[in-house]
Amino acid sequence: VLPACLLALLLLAPALPAQQERGLIFNLDTGELCLQSAQCKSGCCHQGDGISLARCAPKAAESQECSPKHIYGVYHKCPCESGLTCDADKTIVGSITNTNFGICRDPRD
Repeated sequence: VLPACLLALLLLAPALPAQQERGLIFNLDTGELCLQSAQCKSGCCHQGDGISLARCAPKAAESQECSPKHIYGVYHKCPCESGLTCDADKTIVGSITNTNFGICRDPRD
């Protein structure tokens, strides 16, 4: 049986990030350390190389390098801003090795 205070924390935990403008775990600003893109206001947790720490970063703009959205949650190139598509090779091998980079394009062009 869980203690009452632990049970209360478990029940309130999902509501806490929504009540705060900015938290320690979610709603992080650009430049703050992250583990998953879901933590960042921008929706991109970016790790420049294999040895650097991941930080929240803005999404890629038109004509910038990008990665297609994936399930890993940390990107070497951020996905595109809303309304743009990442024109990249979306093969399974590229997804696994995280090397399927492309360029953000407006699909209406």
